Amino acid sequence: MLPVLLLIFVVVPLVELYVIIQVGQALGVLNTIVLLLLVSVVGSWLVKREGLAVWRRFQEQVQAGVAPGREIADGVMILIAGALLISPGFATDIFGVLLLLPPVRAAVRAGLARRARNRAYPF
Repeated sequence: MLPVLLLIFVVVPLVELYVIIQVGQALGVLNTIVLLLLVSVVGSWLVKREGLAVWRRFQEQVQAGVAPGREIADGVMILIAGALLISPGFATDIFGVLLLLPPVRAAVRAGLARRARNRAYPF
């Protein structure tokens, strides 16, 4: 658990600072700030759009009497994408945007399901 926390609270911010400094040197400080704000605004809009689509699918599944497992997983990934997009930095923005893409969410969902099966049935 400690390496994960080290990664989240030390390595990720250092990577973000490095990338922001590099972009700032290439584009200028004001352009970098505007770009960070623009990515946050556009990302928020995308999160809202994808979140509403998943919410509609969730409601349809519940009304049909089907367990909405896929929709719950997608909702969690969209929530994580939103957190990544509103945090300042370009590296987290890239991962946030990737999580908003349905094919990427499907791949992550499949990978997590495979990992859960392997942990539940290790033989």
